[in-house]
Amino acid sequence: MLQRPKADHSAQAVDTGPSVKPSAREQSPHIVIVGGGVAGLILATRLGDSLGRRGRARVSLIDRSWIHVWKPMLHTFAAGTWNIHQQQVQYLAHARAHHFDYVPGQVDSIDRTARRIRLAPLKAGNEELVARGRDLDYDVLVLAFGSRANDFGTSGVAEHCHFIDSQDQADAFNTRLRAQVVRSLAEGDNIDIAIVGGGATGVELAAELSRMVELASGYGNTDIRQRLRVTLLEAAPRILGAFPEKVSTSVESQLRELGVDVRTGVKVMAADPGGYLLEGGERVPAALKVWAAGIRASCSFHESGLELNRAGQVVVGPNFMAKGEQHIFALGDCASLVPKGAERPLPATAQVASQQALHLIRHLPVLLRKGTPVPPFNFRDFGALVALSEYNAFGTLGRFGFFKGGFIKGRFAQFSHAVLYRRHQLSLHGPFRATLLWLAERINALVQPSIRIS
Repeated sequence: MLQRPKADHSAQAVDTGPSVKPSAREQSPHIVIVGGGVAGLILATRLGDSLGRRGRARVSLIDRSWIHVWKPMLHTFAAGTWNIHQQQVQYLAHARAHHFDYVPGQVDSIDRTARRIRLAPLKAGNEELVARGRDLDYDVLVLAFGSRANDFGTSGVAEHCHFIDSQDQADAFNTRLRAQVVRSLAEGDNIDIAIVGGGATGVELAAELSRMVELASGYGNTDIRQRLRVTLLEAAPRILGAFPEKVSTSVESQLRELGVDVRTGVKVMAADPGGYLLEGGERVPAALKVWAAGIRASCSFHESGLELNRAGQVVVGPNFMAKGEQHIFALGDCASLVPKGAERPLPATAQVASQQALHLIRHLPVLLRKGTPVPPFNFRDFGALVALSEYNAFGTLGRFGFFKGGFIKGRFAQFSHAVLYRRHQLSLHGPFRATLLWLAERINALVQPSIRIS
């Protein structure tokens, strides 16, 4: 069994290597997971069921939000085309059902020598203090705090643009969007929206906005669809640069058919209340501005001593161990893992995060019980998909199976994209509850409005 010296947090304490023994006040190892996104929640759920339920380990999940939503769906919540309340997972209830502890809060610092993290004071939306700063000891720390868009310090972006990196941000954008739609219905104004970033989020949001306004036209004004002006700005030569060129060109063609003004090879220099300023002096007017470009870790641990890359991601080895550490893992969007023989780290996608979580779920219990190191992770690329709302979907199959790397589109691609979310629900809830959730969703779709209108 993994061993840890008794609680001596002095500078002279000697670390015995990759070993974990519960502290004196704990009867079992304490696994602390920071971040309840795709990787973090799957990890907490499965380890809670396998170790927490049997008392073999105490599992704690820390997240500053009270709810989990599948990040690839955030653009649908922002557009109001999906019921955000129906897709939420309440951490507190989920933790109770799966034998782990939910700790609301945000990590402020990490004491690697003492194996202790410090939580920042927790405040409510009105800045009322809910809980003071707290300390939490760990035996194994797993960082899975996700990522956010990177504004690269562009002037005015933080003050004037919406981000779609969390449920709160998606909800805030939707509130502004509904106000713009009502104004258009009442006064005939155009709905001017500009999105920076031609990755999956920006592309899918542009299509979803088109779908939302199309549905809104059925509530009293059929001309509103023609008053929607969506501009998609991308600095690279083409949108969806991480996808094969055939996917990129197909998606761009579909977006143009929907009326989206796709502009590539343009650099945004600044944002202000009226729109974006491009390199060369051109302005793109927009009442609603979204920044969906770039990627960086959603938390900053520059003072923790962990090695980080330029995007703030934790540099890890092939087994997710933070470089130079023996008790800290990082996975998902917040980790930078360069596979053997590759030049670039694995992409920040739900597919990567999910596979990494399942790998750690499989091998962390053996590390705790026998001290056997977690083996290297091998990513299996099952392909990539981008869905343009109900209009179309495009993608490629993975490097496995009969049709290796094949291009797909249409209904099959849409079905494949929908399956990704159902698999996530299955990972969290099991087959019975996941089926009930799907049935409840179908029933609600019959009786509820097709878009969020209040």
